[in-house]
Amino acid sequence: MAAKALTLDDAKKANLAVIEDDRGAQAVHDVVVAMHANRRTGSANTKTRGEVAATGKKPWRQKGTGRARAGGNASPIWRGGGVVFGPRPRDYSKKVNKATRRLAFAKALSERIKDGGVFVVDGFSVSDGKTKSYVAEIQGNTDAAKVLVIANEFDEATKRAARNHASSLLMTASEVNTEHLLYFNAIIVVKDALETLAARTGSN
Repeated sequence: MAAKALTLDDAKKANLAVIEDDRGAQAVHDVVVAMHANRRTGSANTKTRGEVAATGKKPWRQKGTGRARAGGNASPIWRGGGVVFGPRPRDYSKKVNKATRRLAFAKALSERIKDGGVFVVDGFSVSDGKTKSYVAEIQGNTDAAKVLVIANEFDEATKRAARNHASSLLMTASEVNTEHLLYFNAIIVVKDALETLAARTGSN
């Protein structure tokens, strides 16, 4: 059976917390910025003049040579010397509270539903585990270039079939995040995953 576009009314019937006003836009921004920041390693590092491998020996005497005074070969003005105000290891991570993450998730999902980018199917599986079959299954539901498929779980054959298809992604309803919802052109949701998504949007 072909996918059916999820409408706002359908979403409400499925107990999804739909946000139709401007609430949540800032939450989406904060969550996405935090996710990007948390992926930064913060491992860039340069050595100061005290850390470079240098002898510390004065290269020439203080007076009488006609050259500028030099106290050592680790000076930042020398090639191979230390770096002034260079990057040091740091933690870029940002914390976002649970309420903000939930609001952002609900807002992002609501916006995707409003723009017609969310489709519901009764089931999604590729029994032969072949990428060709997987692509056919995707294209049977949407012709979007980048597709996210959400279910409560996927069988091993379906996971194997999806591995080599770079423009789509399988995600469980408990793991999918705000950034996933915003990135893909179309989202296919297996019907039984709607309950999990409803719980994550904060609907009771």
